[in-house]
Amino acid sequence: MDRLSIHGGVPLQGEVEISGAKNAALPILCAALLTPDPLRLHNVPDLKDIATALRLLKQLGVQSVRDDAQRVEICAQTVSSLEAPYDLVKTMRASILVLGPLLARFGEARVSLPGGCAIGQRPVDQHISGLEALGAEIRIEHGYVIAKAKRLRGAVIRTDMVTVTGTENLMMAATLAEGTTVLENAAREPEVVDLANLLIKMGARISGHGSDRIVIEGVPALHGAEHTVIADRIEAGSFLCAVAATGGEIRLTQVAPGTMGATLSKLAQAGLTLELGSDWITAQMKGRPKAVDVRTHEYPGFATDMQAQFMALNTLAEGTGIVVETIFENRFMHVQELIRLGADIEIDGHTAVVRGVMGLSGATVMATDLRASASLVIAGLAASGQTVVERIYHLDRGYSHMERKLSQLGAQIERLTA
Repeated sequence: MDRLSIHGGVPLQGEVEISGAKNAALPILCAALLTPDPLRLHNVPDLKDIATALRLLKQLGVQSVRDDAQRVEICAQTVSSLEAPYDLVKTMRASILVLGPLLARFGEARVSLPGGCAIGQRPVDQHISGLEALGAEIRIEHGYVIAKAKRLRGAVIRTDMVTVTGTENLMMAATLAEGTTVLENAAREPEVVDLANLLIKMGARISGHGSDRIVIEGVPALHGAEHTVIADRIEAGSFLCAVAATGGEIRLTQVAPGTMGATLSKLAQAGLTLELGSDWITAQMKGRPKAVDVRTHEYPGFATDMQAQFMALNTLAEGTGIVVETIFENRFMHVQELIRLGADIEIDGHTAVVRGVMGLSGATVMATDLRASASLVIAGLAASGQTVVERIYHLDRGYSHMERKLSQLGAQIERLTA
């Protein structure tokens, strides 16, 4: 099993290109099921989750061709199966995103209940109740969601909670429904907007994306399109946290600063000097960071996917930072590993009190989920001595060749293969 070896204490210097957003690319790949025509996609990141999604779609009969330049051509002209099996779905919760498109285009679907990171419950009940409101008949049997509908019908749907994948699933399903669908309490994330923009290119009639009320007028059919996936704001934020922790100066290219407001604001509070362009960010850190308080919230609030990285930054900061996690109940599993590196952290329910220390010391630590992996890498980059991060298959799910990019910035980091 692969692991990362990091010799910390080296300030980061140089330039790195940010990859396409995993959380945008996954629903966009699933949207291929809505049409028999091909989609031509650019800036698709090289990640394990993307490979898993393509394997799942292949099992459904979808054809895809991928080159080394982050381009994917995908076509669902011939779909030979309407079942997403457990052995693929269990590793990636986003697999549930095939449910809406399959049901909308083919009138039925059989999708395993999903797995993914063990950061807390992410129930699919909002997906199911929304699809039922569109006229689907759904039952759960033997761990599978079994859905049928002759033709989905537009409806007004207000989810009980803000759910990104729920919004995406229902939006895709509604594009082919008869009549108008209104999604209230919809997710506003940039990745939802990116999916909507692709669907509009495919012939969908969507308005209000980026707000909490999305209106979809159903059409009889969708067609092929070409689309470039937006930049990964979480990867960009992770690299900025890394330079804030280690010191130095870096430049990020192919990035979307306009999607990163809450993250950039908190980094500036921590003392990171930022300069922003239309698709680039330069960041410089001199001296020790200042502790910042963060409270996770749905977009445009502070992203739960950045919480662990900021906790790593706070471990080294001047002062005490309060971190409140409001989205997932199990998203403090990285705390014990950070403590192994010398961090001073106390947990009380959904709140972590992080007292900054003058320095961390290297140790062997274990990644427990995707973003926890990034937090341990950040801490290891700043720690003295050697840090070994085990179970980095979590990291590979959401960061494209992170060790290569960090090496470009001067980090002493290498992948060890057992």
